[in-house]
Amino acid sequence: MFRHFDESTAEDWVPLNAKFEEFQKGVAGHLIAHLQQLATHDLGYPVDRYVHSLQTATRAMRDGADDEMIVVALLHDIGDTLAPINHGPLAAAMLAPYISAANVWLIEHHEEFQQYFYAEYCGGDKHARDKYRDHPAFAVTAKFTDEWDQKAFDPDYDTLPIEAFLPALETVFAREPWSVK
Repeated sequence: MFRHFDESTAEDWVPLNAKFEEFQKGVAGHLIAHLQQLATHDLGYPVDRYVHSLQTATRAMRDGADDEMIVVALLHDIGDTLAPINHGPLAAAMLAPYISAANVWLIEHHEEFQQYFYAEYCGGDKHARDKYRDHPAFAVTAKFTDEWDQKAFDPDYDTLPIEAFLPALETVFAREPWSVK
């Protein structure tokens, strides 16, 4: 076995590639485990970030969203634990190999869109999202934040459990990642 990549041979990479492929098959489970860490963060909201994520996905599902959008709704804040200031771009980068470019953009920019509802109370610009009015994903991002994301802090909402989203997760993460096509 090599100590440096420049010492490696094709034979060295056979077992490594096999292990990577096996690991890759479990990516949905890895993401769920990370998502569940959001339950440990008390940021003062009426529900924790894990319940918020489940609630956003529940709202999307009940509104007839497709599997990809349900996964986007479930995992849009998954970057919160590692990058609370710019969690959108981190989550977008994590999901980019599996979702459409429009949904990558949605996740990356959802924070700016959601600020429409509270930025004025935090010294921000509630109309920051207006600079994207001409972007092709503006409407879907506004729908996501306006109808699902910003409403998903209700402790009395009938939120579905993670098991309800497993079929959508399995569908999306069973795809061959875009980056290797």
